[in-house]
Amino acid sequence: MVGVSKGDKSEILELFLKIGLDDRTAKNTIANNKVTANLTAVIHEAAVTDGCERRIGNLLYTVATKYPTNALVHRPTLLLYIVSSKIKTPAQLEAAFSFFASTGSENFEVDEFEEACGVGVEVSSEDIELTVNEVFEENKNTILELRYRTNVGDLFAHVRKRLPWADPKIVKQLIDARMYELLGERTAADIEKLSKKKEKKEKKEKPEKDEDKKFANDAPVQLPEEDLFPISNFPPPEENYKVHTEIPFSDGSVLICCNTKEVLDKHLEVTGGNVLTRFPPEPNGYLHIGHAKAMFVDFGLAKERGGYCYLRYDDTNPEAEKKEYIDHIEEIVQWMGWEPFKITYTSDYFQELYELAVELIRRGHAYVDHQTPEEIKEYREKKMNSPWRDRPIAESLKLFEDMRNGRIEEGKATLRMKQDMQNDNFNMYDLIAYRIKFTPHPHAGDKWCIYPSYDYAHCIVDSIENITHSLCTLEFETRRASYFWLLHALGLYQPYVWEYSRLNVSNTVMSKRKLNFLVTNKYVDGWDDPCLMTLAGLRRRGVTSTSINAFVQGIGISRSDSLIRLDRLEYHIREELNKTAPRTMVVLNPLKVVITNMESGTIMHLDAKRWPDAQADDASAFYKVPFSNVVYIEHSDFRMKDSKDYYGLAPGKSVLLRYAFPIKCTEVILSDDKETILHIRAEYDPSKKTKPKGVLHWVAEPSPGVNPLRVEVRLFEKLFNSENPAELDDWLSDLNPDSKVVIPEAYAEPSLHSAAVGDRFQFERLGYFAVDKDSTPEKLVFNRTVTLKDSFPKGGK
Repeated sequence: MVGVSKGDKSEILELFLKIGLDDRTAKNTIANNKVTANLTAVIHEAAVTDGCERRIGNLLYTVATKYPTNALVHRPTLLLYIVSSKIKTPAQLEAAFSFFASTGSENFEVDEFEEACGVGVEVSSEDIELTVNEVFEENKNTILELRYRTNVGDLFAHVRKRLPWADPKIVKQLIDARMYELLGERTAADIEKLSKKKEKKEKKEKPEKDEDKKFANDAPVQLPEEDLFPISNFPPPEENYKVHTEIPFSDGSVLICCNTKEVLDKHLEVTGGNVLTRFPPEPNGYLHIGHAKAMFVDFGLAKERGGYCYLRYDDTNPEAEKKEYIDHIEEIVQWMGWEPFKITYTSDYFQELYELAVELIRRGHAYVDHQTPEEIKEYREKKMNSPWRDRPIAESLKLFEDMRNGRIEEGKATLRMKQDMQNDNFNMYDLIAYRIKFTPHPHAGDKWCIYPSYDYAHCIVDSIENITHSLCTLEFETRRASYFWLLHALGLYQPYVWEYSRLNVSNTVMSKRKLNFLVTNKYVDGWDDPCLMTLAGLRRRGVTSTSINAFVQGIGISRSDSLIRLDRLEYHIREELNKTAPRTMVVLNPLKVVITNMESGTIMHLDAKRWPDAQADDASAFYKVPFSNVVYIEHSDFRMKDSKDYYGLAPGKSVLLRYAFPIKCTEVILSDDKETILHIRAEYDPSKKTKPKGVLHWVAEPSPGVNPLRVEVRLFEKLFNSENPAELDDWLSDLNPDSKVVIPEAYAEPSLHSAAVGDRFQFERLGYFAVDKDSTPEKLVFNRTVTLKDSFPKGGK
């Protein structure tokens, strides 16, 4: 589907609204040509062009976006089951997808299909309630011990295991009701143990507002493992003889791609039946958080199945690749906690790839072309064959050898695969296999002047390395036809292929091209700028690899595109740092307080807690802070006029200095303009009989006339103002000018002077911070990793 006219768009929009899609979803769908074509076809196949219930329409939409492409012949059958309400829940539909993905285009037994999908199985509310009660009785002791820290997702999984076709909404309602019945209202202890985010997660079960539907909640109930990690259901290597895909050609023929028994047996003999995956980044930039998801999928499947994962550099473009990027990728993969089976390069196989290209020509499936890039583009748009397409095989072999030997100028010839220029899939339009580039290669040196394309090399190297499961993101789905066509044309082993949705995080850009533009044009301070969602930037900001992996696992692996809120990542960061970052006190914008009833020169060394639950007999859980007659509080913690809902300091009002004493403001010293506050005078209560509501953090002079430890603090916010800046034409204008605020002269308590680069702390009442690499012996620099609580507006901006 190349394009849709305005008239067609209005008709299609009306069609989508008839099946119950909300207006926003329908309009967003029309913006995606592929999904529009699929959904339109599904609606006509289901014979519901006059409309249907919203419940059925939602299932049809899921079919249009997630149905396995290797089993299209069975899609009409599934649609009959949906329209007749024999399949009526998302769980049943997912089971149908798994069944057909394994079946492919082969015939199937109806009884087996219906059993696999729970057709005819009715689960009453009474059955669900009985099962929920059983699960609670079995786990009662644990629930009573953990109270509201209990993992509700585990309880949900126990119920689902026994009643896979139960309505998940009813299950969740009954679990919540049973939790309240057993535990009652949250106590003060529960509230203290739970972060506000977690409370929100457990309480917030009301439907989302329309404008928030495309976002996931920041701390959702944990889903069952099979929903988070559907690749657990992938077939084992020994079953890799089933149909992978069917490739329709413009002449009406269909190519069915699968491994022969001989090819599969040879593969299994080499691998021993082990699962082999690969993480194949291009070394043309630093890895970002989207690559963290790819690592989780590739390394995670291998780990789960007891197999192995290659780290393979997809280094087919020498002009964009650097050793700096290669070194970074290897180091960051290890930092993320993954251990490659082997580290390989596509360039390791350049000789084999060249020999297979020669074989492809010999078999009549490739030719040397002399069209310019502009001519190739024009001919593809018109679905016209190149004038060089049918040249003799011997001529193409000779010209390809000339290309290899540097006898043809750059841009004067390419090797193209002879696929199907009239195909409905533009990725079958005689893709380029080789191009001439007189550029030395960062890994292979100057041995080659022709380089393979991604479309040619990727699938062949997957086959050479005996990859069992080739996993990639959904934008490569339309390349599946070319992938299998080429392996079939060369008679090579064919891996199992599955595509999943990219990780899209709000208020940032993930395109390497855009990231490279920001870096090279100095909009940010390098690839590891803490404002960026690169893994190096996140690490420098103070984010841990384990919290990134927890975030990826929490959002799950699926084929459904969504924009994940930045605050959902921040939730996982806080969850970890709350447990691992020791507490300390830093004042960002110091306001001097002179305690008049304390003798000048007196220094008390008080105990301050590194951890909220520090035990009195554990000396390591405390640190000493000096307290003198000159202390500093935040300017924002003082007002000239008090109010009922204000807990800071004001004239005549008392506050408690954390770990120290109550103080009462007795006088405010102003400058000549009668507005600017120079300092405050106060009295402290050494008996601690005063019980003020407000508690402030502070830093004191460590000795008379000596300022506290000076540090630089960098406050980071989201890089872009809009939730999805990549969609904007002028995306650079959306950069947030306040994404980085530098406070050059903050005051810190003395024990921080020994902090090392990478150390993480919670600055009490301010957030989590990490020591930056710009620190010097003379001055520490801290990056704010995340605030203590979510301050992110729910509207996206």
